[in-house]
Amino acid sequence: MAYVDGFIVAVPKKKLGDYRKLARLAGKVWREHGAIDYKECIADDVPMGKLTSFPRSVKQKPSETVIFAWITYKSKAERNRINKKVMADPRLSGMDPKKMPFDAKRMIYGGFKVIVAA
Repeated sequence: MAYVDGFIVAVPKKKLGDYRKLARLAGKVWREHGAIDYKECIADDVPMGKLTSFPRSVKQKPSETVIFAWITYKSKAERNRINKKVMADPRLSGMDPKKMPFDAKRMIYGGFKVIVAA
């Protein structure tokens, strides 16, 4: 059964170029180590909800936009194997959360079992 890691982050609009550069590298690394798919998407039609919404979930500031991303794997076991390799990959292992082009403390992430694939 396929497995997906999902992420939502608020990225300062002035740092979108830096974020895109990092995302391209990350996508390349994850795919090289076996991920099936890697997507990074920028908010386009994402209104601020009254109670919940993507912007509220990451405490989006007016100078930021929301990124929704996911990585697909063949299984949770494959995800664990791949992520171990990714975290040891020298191209990404030096990433300091304090130097990321977004506030990593407001990132929402988790692993999901696929229950429908159409």
